[in-house]
Amino acid sequence: MSAFEYVSNCWYPLGFSAEFPVDELQGHKIANRPIVVWRSEQGEVVAFDDRCCHKRFPLSESKLLDSGHLECAYHGLCYDTSGQCVAIPSQPDKAIPPQARLRTVPVVEQDGVVWVWPGDAAQAAGKRPPRTPEVVDPGKVAVGSPGPLRVPANYLLLIENLLDISHFYPLHDGNIGDKENSLIPVELEEGESEGYQYVKTIRRVEHYRQPPYLREWFLYDEVERLHTHCMVSPGLTRVEMHVAPPGQLDTDAVRGYTLLHLHFPVDERNLVWRWSVSCKKGHTPLSDPTIPTAHKVAEMFPSVVAQDQWALERQQKMFEYPDDGYAELFLKSDKALRRARQILMTMQRQERLPKAGDDKPSEHTIALVAQGGGVATA
Repeated sequence: MSAFEYVSNCWYPLGFSAEFPVDELQGHKIANRPIVVWRSEQGEVVAFDDRCCHKRFPLSESKLLDSGHLECAYHGLCYDTSGQCVAIPSQPDKAIPPQARLRTVPVVEQDGVVWVWPGDAAQAAGKRPPRTPEVVDPGKVAVGSPGPLRVPANYLLLIENLLDISHFYPLHDGNIGDKENSLIPVELEEGESEGYQYVKTIRRVEHYRQPPYLREWFLYDEVERLHTHCMVSPGLTRVEMHVAPPGQLDTDAVRGYTLLHLHFPVDERNLVWRWSVSCKKGHTPLSDPTIPTAHKVAEMFPSVVAQDQWALERQQKMFEYPDDGYAELFLKSDKALRRARQILMTMQRQERLPKAGDDKPSEHTIALVAQGGGVATA
């Protein structure tokens, strides 16, 4: 896995819609690309390369004017919501050069989530982000994570963690896991949905005694359980759990949740992770029938996430050492992890393939050479 960095040509979840209020500049780094984002007064989220086209100053550290234009804090170049430069204070009497504009980053707001495409913008055409209907489903109560979790680890490690519940013992023993969980058979499902190649694990078990957290959330001591984990895309992993007393999994006695894990690579050693839990409206936890189950899960789940973060950080540190003959052991329960890794590494390799014309010098390079190494002027 040491050769894996990240996939760039993909929709990644930048955050929940509520995280983008009107006229607030935000700077993000996704797949090693700096991006500036804001929501216009018309309610549209726009995203661009974060570098001013003049001297690379980070526009996310600049300001939005009352006119709705973005003004660079270094030399005052102003941009509209299309990325076009509309004013250059140092030469008000000259026409604005056509190249004075920002590189657009494709952005889509859908189902309560804002998505961006940090790679080749042309390849985003015709592709939509995966759906997250649970976030806005009126029949459910959905609660998002308190904020973005920044983890110093490659995001493939997180995806593998989310597909794998054989680590529930020992990592989550006493809250959502136990040794019995490790014995549940694993089924593997693969396919294509919404234009994405997915991998799903399916675990079915009868007469399973629920660990403490699950008993608190879903009431029952002994259950029949259907538990699935699916890498929907490089930016989304969906987890679903359905439990009921044995023999009642197809009845109104079913309880459970959907956990959406939204993640993106900052670079090859860092990731950002958000989650959203949704439960059926009207369901309440064992200890407090006055609050929705989703609120109780959201209150308790961060302690589980902290254990995963602890493990991911330590895994990542081990990549600092040369393999020197070391090779990972794959177990039978790791099938989905291996397939997810293969899918993402294949996507990465496809991005690295040389394209026609890649060996030609850029227009910028030609301009510098023609001027003897000087700086091209507009």
